[in-house]
Order: sequence, then structure tokens, then C-alpha cells
Amino acid sequence: MQKITMKKPASKGVVRGEVFLYRPSVLQADKSSISPKATAQELGRFVDGLASARRRIVELAEKSEIFRAHLDIADDPFIHETVAEKITKEYKNAELALEETANQICLALSEVDDEYLRERAADIKDVCTRIMRRLKGVSFEGLNSIDKPVILVASNLTPSDAASLNPNYVLGIITAEGGNTSHVAILARSMEIPAIVGMTGITDIVASGRDLILDAVEGVVILDPDAATIDVYEKKAKDFQERKLALKAISKLKAETTDGHKVSLCANVGNLQDIQSALPHGIDGVGLLRSEFLYMESQGFPSEADQFLAYKTAAQKNKGETIIRTLDIGGDKSLPYYQFEPEENPFLGWRAIRMCLEMVDVFGCQLRAILRASAFGKVKIMYPMMISIEELEEANALLNTAKKELKATGQAFDADIQVGMMIETPAAFVLAKDFAKRVDFFSIGTNDLTQYLLAVDRGNFKVASLYNFLHPAVLRSVKAIIDAGHEAGIPVGMCGEMAGNELAVPLLLGMGLDEFSMTPSQVPEVKFIIRNWSYQEAAELAEKAINASSLTEIMTILESIPKERTKDGPYKLA
Repeated sequence: MQKITMKKPASKGVVRGEVFLYRPSVLQADKSSISPKATAQELGRFVDGLASARRRIVELAEKSEIFRAHLDIADDPFIHETVAEKITKEYKNAELALEETANQICLALSEVDDEYLRERAADIKDVCTRIMRRLKGVSFEGLNSIDKPVILVASNLTPSDAASLNPNYVLGIITAEGGNTSHVAILARSMEIPAIVGMTGITDIVASGRDLILDAVEGVVILDPDAATIDVYEKKAKDFQERKLALKAISKLKAETTDGHKVSLCANVGNLQDIQSALPHGIDGVGLLRSEFLYMESQGFPSEADQFLAYKTAAQKNKGETIIRTLDIGGDKSLPYYQFEPEENPFLGWRAIRMCLEMVDVFGCQLRAILRASAFGKVKIMYPMMISIEELEEANALLNTAKKELKATGQAFDADIQVGMMIETPAAFVLAKDFAKRVDFFSIGTNDLTQYLLAVDRGNFKVASLYNFLHPAVLRSVKAIIDAGHEAGIPVGMCGEMAGNELAVPLLLGMGLDEFSMTPSQVPEVKFIIRNWSYQEAAELAEKAINASSLTEIMTILESIPKERTKDGPYKLA
């Protein structure tokens, strides 16, 4: 028996089954050059291969948002033009031109710190592989050969692999690559298939036919389990199913404490597919729509019309509020079509609202698109990375200009659209009372706020242990921000990782947080926690933690919480 531990499962569940090790063939381009006379023929081959691949993507796009995004990639003029240039000017064959173009785009995405954006490289690879198969005349079998219940193990799974997957036979999924925002993770959650991703080296350890237990609750894989271990995990699997049924039963209920205090539970999303996936989890709205993904997945600044369509569709899909964060680019997020000047510390450099206030044409275009979308739903605007009242006033001046432009052309929009801001810098925290008098809502971005308050780079593994949003300085800052908002009569939400953390939830509840916005899959468990606390008890817990002077004291307080009050406890309805 062999036991392997892995943190952060992608999709929860406990299953046992036979391993199916998936090793798809890797297509590589011929490195030989072509003659100048052959360029027209190679261009024709590429166009035909693209057209053939696109027809299949159109079919898949009718059933899946993922493939609608793939259709945009297939139609991307940057890919077409780059491949054509490599063929006509560098005399590379169609396969090699396509391969180099895909690698170029994927390399740019791989250097981004944001996990979600890094995972989008998989979409580029998948579309280009689909075209490559047409160029090489190779058929795609995918996972169609699976004809019995198995646990699927692979280096990674592309959306095309996933589309060929039969959920009646795939009990669980383990991949060596990928993160919790990868398509295989999203797919597994949507299909309720237990999954662990990013388990490096797993394909070198297992073999098809081996007996395996996948515990995607604790993040454990057990190979060749003995009888006693099998008994333990069979009970755990049964308990998990009972817990899952209980969570489903409360999905339509409000996030309300035992003494009647209500809060909103919202989703952090990056695109329309995320919203669609979030709806079954019983969300109250979208607390953060990361508009930068629309920019980063394009090969040029998206037009007002394209942005309007995306924001409008988001507002229509979601019946609650849709908070759209204005362009938050720079730092770790680059654009393939815009060259940022090198900066010694880009996280503290020209990014987010700072960039928008200089690139007024780009910012104005986005503001007009958001305003137009506000005619179709409860849309709100949120500015990121604010540090001064002057920035807020300048941004609002541009917003007023956008309103006047739309009014002059007879375009409909919500004239009273609410405007809020992220509180994610020490400056914004210090000035919270002043900002609160000038905006309609706050949303606390705990990821950046924590790293800036603690002077800890959250992406640096050498100091990773120092990054903790339960640090007393962070907790006291969060409480002060909430109090500042409430004193001015505005709601305060949170869209950082802290909002979905089971230890932090009762603390935030007790501090008076009005809206928790998180990864959609976390919503049912957070709702369970809230429905098993009284507001009074949560307030008492929060007061104890805020008065603690060390992280050790805070952890001692939180670890004393009875299991029935956490998401790991018995799932009784409250």
C-alpha cells in the first residue's frame, strides 16, 4: 500500500476504482523549411485545417461555454496573421508555423502570476492541437475507449479530452499538471467528479489496472489499499455523500444565522462560463467580475461593442448584482499586444487604476460598455488599487464624461449606477473613512492587502509562511474597514481568498461583513457555516480574535471552534 498526500483538491469526493492511465500521443511539427514557391500551398493547407477544426468547435460551442471561448481563439486574427507571416516570410511549413505561434502565446501566459490566466494557455494549445491534427491527418480518439468504471490519471486533460469523457465511467480524475482554475478542475466540479490536479509525478507511479482510492476531501491518494483501509474509506465515501445531500438541500436557502442576521454570498468570476457554473451553487450575485480576462484573452484592446456584449450577457445570466471591476492589468498581468515598460517592482508600479487614468481612451471605452450593460441588470462599477481621493475624483470625472457621451447618442444606461472601490492598499485602509463618504460600497481585496500590510510577496516561496490573512494586523485592518463603511452607511464586501476560508468565515461574520465573494464551489460550505452560527456568538469570537496580539493566539481561538460549526463537521440542516 502506498499513500500520497496533496493539498487543495480540485473537486471534492471519495471514490475507489481501477486506474486508467491516459497517455495521448504528442503531435510535433516537422522542422524542415519550405521553398518560397510553396508558401501559397502551405497557406492553403493552414486555412483548410483551420476551417475543418473550426467546424467541429462550432458544434461543441453549442453545448459548452468553454468551446465558445475556443471559437474566439480559432477566429483570432493575431494567430492567423502570425502563422501566415511565418509561412510567407520565414518559409516554415504550416505545422511548424502553427506550433511556434502557439508556443509564443503560451510562453507569454506562463509568465503571469495569476493562476487563472496561466491556465488559459491550455485553451490555446487545445485549439492549435486540433488544427495540427487536421494538418497531419491524424484522428482523435480521446477517452472514448473507456468502457468501465475507472479513476482517470493523466498528465493533463484538455477541453477536447474532457468533451470525450463519459461521466458514467469516470469515477475520479487525477492529473499531474494544472491548478484549481484549469478546465479539468472546472469540468470535474461541474460534473461532481472527485478530482485532484497538480499531483506532480503521479503518471510515473501508477499503471492502468491498479487499485486506487482517491480522497479528494483531504487530498490523499492510496495505491493498492488493504482491506482495513478500504473499509475506512467506504465509510468516508458514504459520509461524504450524506454531507453533499445536506449541502444541496440548503443551496436555495439564504445565508442567515440562527438569530436572523443575513449576509450575501457571491461569486468571483472571470468569464461567462464561470457565471453559468456558479448559478447552481445558490449564489446571491457576482461580487467580482475580473474584466481583465476579456483584455488578456484578446489580441487587441477589445472594442466597446465586444465589451458591452460580454458585460450585458453577464448581467442577464446573473439575477443578482454584478460588480464589474475595471481593468486591473499590470503587475503580474501582461497583454500580448501592449508592451509595458520594464519595472523593478511591477506590483508597486504602473498598473490597474493608475494605468487607466493615463490611458483615458481605453478606460473611457470600458466605462461606456459597463454603463450600457447596466440597462440590462444590476450592474455596479468597482475601481481597483485606489490610494487617493484625487484618483477617485479623476476616475469619476471620466465616468461622468462617459455618461454624457452615451446620453448625447441616446444610449440607455442606469444613471444612478453604484460605484465602489477595492480596499487593497494600506493607503486605502488609512483613508477608509474619507473614501466611504464618496463611494457606494467597499470590497476588501485581502490578497493584496495582506501582502502589502505584511510586506510579504505572496508569490515568493521563501517567505510564503509569513503570508497569512489571519495575522492580527490584517484582522484589525479588516474590522476597521468594515466599521468605516458602516459608519458612512455603505455595505462592505470582501472578494479576496479570505472570504471563502472556513476559519475566517465566522470571524468576518462577527465583524459585520455584509458580502462574501469567493470561488463559486465554496459557497455551499460557507453558507452551511453561517447557518450554524448565531451573529451574537460570531461577534464574540471576532472580538476575542481582534484583541489577540499574535497569530498563535488567534489560531488557538479558531481551533477551539466545535466541529459542528465548521464545514468539516456533521452536515445537519440549520
